[in-house]
Amino acid sequence: MSGHSKWATTKRKKAIIDSKRGKLFTKYIREIIVAARDGGGDVGTNARLRTVVEKAKAINMPADNIKRAIQKGTGDLEGANYEEVVYEGYGPAGCAVIVEVLTDNKNRAAAEVRNIFTKNNGNMGEPGSVGWMFKKKGLISVPKAAMAEDDFMALVLDAGAEDMAVSDESYDVTTALEDFDKVQKALAAKGITATSAELTMLPSTTVKMTGKDAAGILRLMEALEDNDDVQNVYANFDIPEEEMDALG
Repeated sequence: MSGHSKWATTKRKKAIIDSKRGKLFTKYIREIIVAARDGGGDVGTNARLRTVVEKAKAINMPADNIKRAIQKGTGDLEGANYEEVVYEGYGPAGCAVIVEVLTDNKNRAAAEVRNIFTKNNGNMGEPGSVGWMFKKKGLISVPKAAMAEDDFMALVLDAGAEDMAVSDESYDVTTALEDFDKVQKALAAKGITATSAELTMLPSTTVKMTGKDAAGILRLMEALEDNDDVQNVYANFDIPEEEMDALG
C-alpha cells in the first residue's frame, strides 16, 4: 500500500494550501454541521464531531467558526440542510472509486461528479457496484519520533487497534470503527499527538497502476476532491512510491 501511504502524505501537504484559500474550511464546516446534527453538539460524547473538530483546529479554523457550525447542526442557529450521499464508479484501468458528498443539492452534486468521472477517463457506476470492495476503518498516523516502535505497538494493540504499519516517517494504525475513539484516547493519555486521525474506507484488494493510468487516477482524485460538495474520495489504486515521487 505504498502508493496509498504516499497519497495520504501528499493530501496532508495539499491540505495546508487548501486551508489558506478557505476550501477546507468550507468542507469541515459542512462536516461539523452534519456530525452535530446526527450525534449532538458535545465533542465529549460525539466521536465523529470530535474528530472533525480536531481536524478543523489543525488547519487553524477560528473557534467561532467551529462554534457556529456546531450550533447550526444542533439547530441553535439557522443553516443549510446538507445531505450525505455516496457515489461509486471506476477510474482508469478499472480502478474502483468511492465518493462521499455533503450537499444541499443532490441533483447538482450527481451531475458534477458524473461529469468529473467522464472528463477523466472514468465512469460513475450504480450504488453498490464497488462499495463491497471497501471496509470502513479508523486510520491514525503518528510520527515515529513519538515513541519506540515496540512500545507504541503494545500501546495501540492493548487499546484495541487491529493493525499497525511502519513507514519511513510514521506509524499508521488501523482500527475497527468501534475502537477508533478508544485508541485515540489511549494516545492522548500518553501525550501523543497524531499527524492525522480519520474514518476512512480501506480496499480489500488493490490495482497496481503505473504510467498513464497512474497519472490518470491521480488527476481524477484531484478533480473530485476539488469539488465543493465532495468530502472524501477513496480508491483501490496501488502506485509504487517511486512513481508517486516522479508524478509529483
